Amino acid sequence: MREIIFDTETTGLDPQSGDRMVEIGCIEMVNRVVTGETFHAYFNPERDMPAAAEAVHGLSAIFLSDKPRFHERAEDLLAFIGDSPLVAHNAGFDFGFLNRELANCGREAVCKSRMIDTVALARVRHPGAKLSLDALCSRYGIDRSHRTRHGALLDSELLAQVYVELTGGRQIGLELAADRGEALLDTVVAVTRDRQFRPARNFAASDAELAAHAAFLESVKNPLWLS
Repeated sequence: MREIIFDTETTGLDPQSGDRMVEIGCIEMVNRVVTGETFHAYFNPERDMPAAAEAVHGLSAIFLSDKPRFHERAEDLLAFIGDSPLVAHNAGFDFGFLNRELANCGREAVCKSRMIDTVALARVRHPGAKLSLDALCSRYGIDRSHRTRHGALLDSELLAQVYVELTGGRQIGLELAADRGEALLDTVVAVTRDRQFRPARNFAASDAELAAHAAFLESVKNPLWLS
C-alpha cells in the first residue's frame, strides 16, 4: 500500500484569515517502508512573515520572495500525492492549509477520508502521554538532534519513523509480504478458536481457612492495624 507522509510550514495558524502555506514536504512509503521518493517545495506567500512564525521555521519573507507561488507547483504536488492516503501529525491543520491553497487556485479539495492523523493514533496508543512529534521521537528512540527548527521535509522524515512505530513497530521494515501477514493473522485466529480453555479455578478461601486466619489475627499482640 502506498502512503504519503507530509508536513507543512505556514505564516500562521488560520488559513481562513489569510495565513498561507510556505513549505510542504512529502515522503512516499510503500507497505510502511520509505522508498526514497520525495516532494519538497517552498512557496512565496505574497504577504509578510510574522516574527512568531519565522521563529518556528526560520523562513523569512526575503528568503521566500523568489520562490514559486503555490499554483505554479500545484500540478506537480497533486501528481506526487496521487490518490494515496495522506499521513500528517495533527493532520487537520495541514489539510486545512493544503485545501485552502488548492481552493485559491481553483483546484478540488483533497477529501478528508484520505487523512490519517498520527496525533489521533498516538492518543489511542499512549493515552495521557505527550503527543508532540518531539515527545514521540523520544519515546521511540528516534534521533532528532538535527531538528533545531521545524522544517516540512525533515519533520516528514521523523514522522515516517514515528508512524511505523505507531502502526506496529520496526518489524514492518522486514518487508513481510501482505499475503504472509494475512496468513499469520489467520493462524493466530485459528489457534485461538480451536484452543481448549480450562474452566475457571475457584480461588476463594474455604470456611476452614477463614477460621484459621481469624484465629491467627486474634493471637497477634498489639496489632498495628488497631493502633
